Amino acid sequence: MSTSFPHHKYYSLRSPNNVGRRHHRRFPALVHCSATSTAKAKHKADQLVIEPRPLTPTPIAKTPDRPSIKDPDLLSTWPHRAWVASGCTTVLISLLKCATGSAHSHMWLEPVLAGLIGYVLADLGSGVYHWGIDNYGDASTPVFGSQIEAFQGHHKWPWTIIRRQFANNLHALARAVTFTVLPLDLVFNDPVVHGFVWVCSGCIMFSQQFHAWAHGTKSRLPPLVVALQDAGLLVSRSQHAAHHHAPYNNNYCIVSGVWNEFLDENKVFEALEMILFFQLGVRPRSWSEPNFGWIEEIETHSQTTVY
Repeated sequence: MSTSFPHHKYYSLRSPNNVGRRHHRRFPALVHCSATSTAKAKHKADQLVIEPRPLTPTPIAKTPDRPSIKDPDLLSTWPHRAWVASGCTTVLISLLKCATGSAHSHMWLEPVLAGLIGYVLADLGSGVYHWGIDNYGDASTPVFGSQIEAFQGHHKWPWTIIRRQFANNLHALARAVTFTVLPLDLVFNDPVVHGFVWVCSGCIMFSQQFHAWAHGTKSRLPPLVVALQDAGLLVSRSQHAAHHHAPYNNNYCIVSGVWNEFLDENKVFEALEMILFFQLGVRPRSWSEPNFGWIEEIETHSQTTVY
């Protein structure tokens, strides 16, 4: 007397008894076995059906496209120019209020000192902002997404900043300056306040231009710019070059760079990163090994000659 019953099992076809040594790769397959059991417990495979399962393809991450020499993202538009014009207007109004207020009150030292403080703090502010968008967020981050994407792409193609047209490079900061400085122009008339405001806001708005000059070659820069860089009044080319080499976690300030040595030697940004990590569990990008997006891609000769 014999009893028949179906067996349904999954087998991984790896065993040397079933597959040759040259074919030890694991293939997902569905195996149906129908067997007959007898009193003598003898098993005989009557049928073996193998149904291959389709593999789900692993999605391939899209790599960013290399900017072309005719990339419209590098060109200025009329909205860009309008924002730069409005930003410059608000800064000039603040400067005029500072000058006229100082002339009427015969007070010059205090506005000058306020302007010096604004200049120093603008460099610090540029470093904090640069550190933040280099290490946190991405293109989908609200408000700052476009700036984050631009700065992170800048690490791969740093030469693009000197190919950007003037208004294209400055319009985002000019828009922020417009909304910040215009109310101050309307509310305050104190020359000391405006001594601080016009210098600080002007340096912040033009910091991207200072940044672009730090990527230029000495022979192609205006002599005045080279002189200001050599005097330490604008961020120098050599100082900023260190920011574009591993581990990409230093020399963030891009106005004068006067804060860079202090911030780096005292590990200020590293301390802030530890605080954010332990409080929020967020890791900065500078803690990871540089990936494809951080490795600099050199401008080719063909791109240089076209411009």
